[in-house]
Amino acid sequence: MKQLLIVHASQTGHTLQLVEAFCRPLLVLSTELQLCRMPAQEATLDDLLSADGIVLATPENFGYMAGKMKDFFDRTFYPAQGLTAGLPYLMLVSAGTDGQGAIQSMRRIATGYGWKEVLPPVLACGEVTAEHLAAAEQQGEYLAAGMLIGRW
Repeated sequence: MKQLLIVHASQTGHTLQLVEAFCRPLLVLSTELQLCRMPAQEATLDDLLSADGIVLATPENFGYMAGKMKDFFDRTFYPAQGLTAGLPYLMLVSAGTDGQGAIQSMRRIATGYGWKEVLPPVLACGEVTAEHLAAAEQQGEYLAAGMLIGRW
């Protein structure tokens, strides 16, 4: 069984709305794909090392990822060095501005891990809309399908 780790941080609930939408189509795959949803402050190195894919979900705070997400990276980066190369990942970002600061900072760190960004990020600028939620659901379907057929 494949395991998908979803590491998230949220203050206003916007990012959690994206996570909920992302997970909705995956619930029917429980015999093939195990979802491991973790607040960033609770996610551990062991969670990361057992994952076959990872979703990074964060608000943009001050033009950067949430501090709790950065803390997850700080706690796992060096211990995971060389152990997670090639891990497929996807980002979900809620932002009050353009979200690019959060996306760029996470991409830089993911590159250091050697992860592979397999789908474009879902970016919700401002209030989360039905279109943002639909995009998150679609990316959930695509990521799961790719993992289950061995594409990534």
